[in-house]
Amino acid sequence: MLNLCINARDAMSPQGGRLTIETANKWLDDRAATERELAPGQYISVCVTDTGAGMAPDVAARAFDPFFTTKPMGQGTGLGLSMVYGFVRQSGGQVRIYSVPGEGTTMCLYLPRYLGDADAEVPELPAMDDHRGEGEVVLVIEDESIIRGLIAEELENLGYRVVSVGDGPAGLHVLQSGRRVDLLLTDVGLPGGLNGRQVADAARVTRPGLKVLFITGYAENAAVGNGLLEYGMEVITKPFDVGALAAKVREMIER
Repeated sequence: MLNLCINARDAMSPQGGRLTIETANKWLDDRAATERELAPGQYISVCVTDTGAGMAPDVAARAFDPFFTTKPMGQGTGLGLSMVYGFVRQSGGQVRIYSVPGEGTTMCLYLPRYLGDADAEVPELPAMDDHRGEGEVVLVIEDESIIRGLIAEELENLGYRVVSVGDGPAGLHVLQSGRRVDLLLTDVGLPGGLNGRQVADAARVTRPGLKVLFITGYAENAAVGNGLLEYGMEVITKPFDVGALAAKVREMIER
């Protein structure tokens, strides 16, 4: 949903527009299911509609291709819609694009409806201990300001000092200064011409023991270079619970 809404927002920039999120129950008969390349049955549809630039047919046909993007260099990895498509298809669903150039786009997800009983009780997550940081410095590189702010707030509440920036070059500037950094926490897909892995590799030239935690929303191997992580580098994949992220940060700093 975050990827779809970010794309819709960008499609309406800079003039603005209206973003609409709709959900519905759908019963697809043989004909409707065949049109969507699905099995007949009950589905939940989630549709995100914008009033932005729209897509030409040739662009819509490639929208789910990995690394395909119409955004300017450094402003998109071309992996967001690919991740959405992969998740929906692995769940037994389908995605459809309805778009008119100059008028807007609707992205509709069709997900199989679950017909079983809901769990009577949601198991509680184990309580975290009351360990707090002792002023260790975490450098957070994340281009989405809302996510960056949430991470920084959580870590600061746990007693860490946080330096947060929005792109690769700004993060590398901090790392190449004499500033203390105990852990680098970076998204892999970043604007500015340097992705998270490139920032980490460049930083380790002068900080060989730097601990690095990568955040990625797509396949781990593609994110970090065929899975070749050096000692002291780890990965956490989106979506993640902020508490789980904080626990991982604590574990890596204490190790």
